[in-house]
Amino acid sequence: MPKKPKYQTVRCQFYEWRLIQRKENGVWYADARTTSKNRGRHSLGTRDKEEALEQLAHLDRVVAEERGLVEPSDQHDQHSPLAIADGRKLFDDYNGRPVGLGGTKKSTQKRYRAILDKFEVFAAAKGIEDWQSVKKAVLIAYAKHLEKNGYARKTILGEITLLKTAVKWLIEEGHLSADLIKLPMKKADCERAYCYTSEEVIAILEHCKRSPNLRWLLNAIIGLACTGMRINELCTLKWSDIRFDRQMLTVADESGFANQSDSHRSNKSSQTRHLPLRAELLAVLESLPRTDQYIFHGPRGGRLKSDTVRNVLVREVITPLMKQFPKQFENERGFEDGRLHSFRHYFCSVCANTGIPERITMNWLGHADSEMVRHYYHLNDAESRRKMDQLNLLGGSDGCSATDDEQPMNEE
Repeated sequence: MPKKPKYQTVRCQFYEWRLIQRKENGVWYADARTTSKNRGRHSLGTRDKEEALEQLAHLDRVVAEERGLVEPSDQHDQHSPLAIADGRKLFDDYNGRPVGLGGTKKSTQKRYRAILDKFEVFAAAKGIEDWQSVKKAVLIAYAKHLEKNGYARKTILGEITLLKTAVKWLIEEGHLSADLIKLPMKKADCERAYCYTSEEVIAILEHCKRSPNLRWLLNAIIGLACTGMRINELCTLKWSDIRFDRQMLTVADESGFANQSDSHRSNKSSQTRHLPLRAELLAVLESLPRTDQYIFHGPRGGRLKSDTVRNVLVREVITPLMKQFPKQFENERGFEDGRLHSFRHYFCSVCANTGIPERITMNWLGHADSEMVRHYYHLNDAESRRKMDQLNLLGGSDGCSATDDEQPMNEE
């Protein structure tokens, strides 16, 4: 019985090719050296067979044009390699256009640059020099690389999605002439920040009160816990944002202002919102000196920085209190995992427990739609509890839930 050939013969539009996969690295290449007119051996630059066949069809056309079999196509120049750095600059410039024309905020541009910087390093290490080589197999390999290096699933999803978006834009703008990358993405359910309990927040506040050096941190924590603000929003809060006569606080977004500069504030939702002032926070505000336009300051009296607040919170508060709030199980999230964003979750949880309408809570937090808000409201869904109580599950006359005062059933 004859041996099965180690290659596949593919008949394209103009020529016949042998499609072969290298054993050492799995990359496909096309070989036409056995014919009377040697057309050489060409790497197809991918480990994915479907993409290899697409590249082979293009190669077949290019070789036919080079040999005068057909007239060069009008789009031939579009196939010239677009270097990773050059394509990335085009995409960066596109994102940096004015916000009014659809450009992204500076914070978003900074995040995009960090993602593309990381991909450039990966591409260089793998010998990927141009965007024509960024195919499905490359993105899968990059996702595996990120996973191996400990990146969270949601982070990986965001980075791969941005790369797909960049390729799509380069194609739509005529910088690439290729098919879109068909790589379905499943939305990631990210691990939520730890949510402090009321007992833990009280312990944090009392710990800060006992140390004069942590008075500045106490003020910041009260601000976070009483508003649900993000730490960057708290750091940039100004005295002009407070209406003492109406006891209202404004979280401003100034991204739409003329004469854009770094001093103009923006928030994640790009929407200005207003919150009533709690008495506890009002007392803090009335006690603070007005040394400059900003309300909250760091340990040495300078501008409050989120990194400083986070580092001091973990080192001076969370770590000393860890023994007071130990984990019940080894792999569960607990008090020691709490961070600044945990105060935002705490605020949302208290709103849900208190029965504040969900829409009001979302307005306070600056969310048009929020899985985080829905999560805490589902945990405290009174109507859901009432419906559960109506069920007759184990043969009793009436249903009862674990929150009822009924004694648990004992087996005979």
